[in-house]
Amino acid sequence: MTATAYLERYKQLISIENSKNSLIEDLLQRVTELEDAWKQEKLDHERETRFNRDIQIHEMELMNQISRVKAVMDREPFIVVLLDGAGMIFKDEFLQNGEQGGRNAAQHLHTALQSYVVSSFPHIDAPKIMVKLYDNMKGLSERCVRGGVTTEPALIEDFGRGFNSSYPLFEFVDIGPGKESAHDKIGEAFKLYLYNCHCHQIFLGCNSDPAYADILGKTLEDRSLAGRVSLIEGLPFEDEMNSIKASYRAAKFPDLFRDSKMNVWAPWKAAVASKPRAPLAPSHHHNVPAPAGPSTNTSTTPSNGVQPSRSSSTVSQTSGDFQVVRSKASISTHPKIVERNKHGQRVDRLDFKTLPRDELSRMKKLKLCNFYHIQGTCPNDNCPHDHVRKLTKSEHFILVAIARMTPCRYGLECDDTECMYGHRCPQSEPGRKECFWGDNCRFDRAAHGIDTNIVKVTKV
Repeated sequence: MTATAYLERYKQLISIENSKNSLIEDLLQRVTELEDAWKQEKLDHERETRFNRDIQIHEMELMNQISRVKAVMDREPFIVVLLDGAGMIFKDEFLQNGEQGGRNAAQHLHTALQSYVVSSFPHIDAPKIMVKLYDNMKGLSERCVRGGVTTEPALIEDFGRGFNSSYPLFEFVDIGPGKESAHDKIGEAFKLYLYNCHCHQIFLGCNSDPAYADILGKTLEDRSLAGRVSLIEGLPFEDEMNSIKASYRAAKFPDLFRDSKMNVWAPWKAAVASKPRAPLAPSHHHNVPAPAGPSTNTSTTPSNGVQPSRSSSTVSQTSGDFQVVRSKASISTHPKIVERNKHGQRVDRLDFKTLPRDELSRMKKLKLCNFYHIQGTCPNDNCPHDHVRKLTKSEHFILVAIARMTPCRYGLECDDTECMYGHRCPQSEPGRKECFWGDNCRFDRAAHGIDTNIVKVTKV
C-alpha cells in the first residue's frame, strides 16, 4: 500500500474522530440544557407547592374571618319603621288620652309589628324594633284641635312624650314647620338603613308625596334591595304611590292608624266629642240655625276690635256625641268685618307692646277657658279650665291678647270674624322678619313683619 493510501485512510480516521467529538459535545450540551430545565422545573414545582400551601392557609384564615364577620352581622338584628305623621295618623282614642295614649299607641304598634315580622319574616331571629315617627308637633296639635279630636293642644305634646317613653327605640321626632322636613329626614334615614347589615327590614309609612315615590322608584333599580323594604299604609295611597305599591310588600294596621283624612275646621265652630265620634262633615257656612225659643245676649266689645260674646250658646244637634256650637254673635244679622293691610293680609288690631307683662303672667296662671270667656261658650263638656271667674273689662282684653298668641291655622288669609287666634307674630315689628323667639317662634315666617296699617276691610 502506498503512502498516499495510508494518508487517505488517516484523514478518514481524523474525520470520524472529529464527528465523534462533535457528537460528544452535542450530547454534553443537551445534558446541560436538560439539567438546567429540570432544576427550573423543580424550583417552579417547589414554588407552586409553597404557593398552594400558602393559599390554603390564607383561605382558611379568610373563612374564619368571614365566620367572625357573619357572627357580627347577625348580632343585634333590628327592623326600622319610618313614619311620616302626615300620612300615618293615630286613631283619636290614642291622641285624646295624652301621655297614656302615647304609651298605648306605642305598645299596640310594637305588638302588631312583632306579629307581622314573625309571620312574614321567620328567618329574622327576634329582631329589635326601631320606630321613628316624624311630625310637626305644633302642626299636629293644631290639626287635632281644628279636627275636633281635642280642645287641648297640650294633650298632643303629652302623647308625644308618652310615645317616646314607651320603648328605648321609639321616637317621636318633632320636625318643626316646613312641608319638606319629614320626607327629607325620612329619605336620608331610609338610605342609611337600606345598606345597614344589621337592619333586616325597613317599614315605610308615608303619605302620597311624590318624594316617596321617587325614593321607592330608585330602590327598585336594584331588585335585590326591594325585598328589604315594606310599606305601611295609613291614609290610602294616591297617584304614583298607589301604582308603585304593587312592587312592595304592604301592610295595614287599621286598629292603630286612621284610613281617612281628619276633617279640619276652626275649633270654635265645632265641639269635641269625648268619645270616638261619628264622622261629621264641616259646613263651609258660618251661620248655624238656632233652635226655637228666646235667649238672652249680654255681649261686650273691647277696644281691640274683637267681638266676643258671653251669651248662651246656639246648638245644632247632630248624630252621635257631636255638636256644632256657636255663640249668638255668630248669627247676628249685622255684617262683620276683617281688617286687612294693602297686601290683603289680615291685621289683628292689638298693640302687644302696651300690655303689662305682670298682668299677662297673672292671667296665664289663672288657666281660664278661652272658648268660654271669649266665644261665650265652651265646646268641651269636661273642660278643665276656669268658667266661673267674672272678668273685668281689662282682664277680658288681656285674655283676648293671650288667645292671639296662639297661631291661627289659616294665617293671614283667615276670613272668620270671630277667630280668636293670632294671625301675625305679636313679637315682630312691621318690616322685620325676626322676632324675640327666633327659630323657636310658634308663628310661621310669613306671619312676621306684617304691615299693620289698615287700608281695607272684608265684610262677612
